[in-house]
Amino acid sequence: MQKKRAFLKWPGNKYRVLEHICARLPEGRRLIEPFVGSGVVFLNTNYSSYLLSDVNADLINVYQLLQVEGEKFIKYAKSYFTSNNNCAEKYYQLRERFNNSKDIWQKSGLFIYLNRHGYNGLCRYNKKGCFNVPFGRYLKPYFPEEEMQFFHTKSQNKVSFVCTDFHSSLRRVRSGHVVYCDPPYVPLTATANFTTYSSQPFLLEAQQQLATAAIRLAGRGIPVLISNHDTPFTRKVYQNAQLDFFPVVRLISCKGKRRLPAKELLALFSKTEC
Repeated sequence: MQKKRAFLKWPGNKYRVLEHICARLPEGRRLIEPFVGSGVVFLNTNYSSYLLSDVNADLINVYQLLQVEGEKFIKYAKSYFTSNNNCAEKYYQLRERFNNSKDIWQKSGLFIYLNRHGYNGLCRYNKKGCFNVPFGRYLKPYFPEEEMQFFHTKSQNKVSFVCTDFHSSLRRVRSGHVVYCDPPYVPLTATANFTTYSSQPFLLEAQQQLATAAIRLAGRGIPVLISNHDTPFTRKVYQNAQLDFFPVVRLISCKGKRRLPAKELLALFSKTEC
């Protein structure tokens, strides 16, 4: 089957490493993703049902709207993709409108606009919860119509989108479920510490808590697969899991020549390992 792309740009998108992830995901009747991000793993797997969650309310609102409204919402989101809106002045006006809006339709349509017109596909918020990615200066931003249509179709079959943290998502896990976690990655360096995909950063304490939860679930016979950077910290907290390593290009610098391969790992927690 040809790989399906996500309609959103997303930091750490798993499209390039899907073969590694899918080869290690165990079978089960339901896949739970507490950090759904772009949804590319959901789009390229075939479980009977899904629970897809994230702490980013803007992201989940987009998914819920697209799931229910389909073509109507796609047409609305596309209305922001005009040549007049592809300039810095208009971008910052629409970004401010997004940050002040309480209308879910408007905010969700603008989220897709900002995602495709903002710098490097970043999703970043300040401490006040305001989206603050600068203008990206793309010649003609791509509107992902076909990708959105596929997402809508795929989401019709027993898929639930929930805005919550990973603790709440993991409390819903039952026998026969499989968990895939793609948390904000542990920084490779002291300066590469981007963890603010929402207004709340994901710190090392949370990484440890996630690993502890994975050990607990594996003890109940529920497999948990986690993606992360390969660092001394992750090797330590994932020491009870089966580890696999592979290189992947990470955008660790705004300068293209410094976008170098980083080492990534997959940690599979299962009853056998733990």
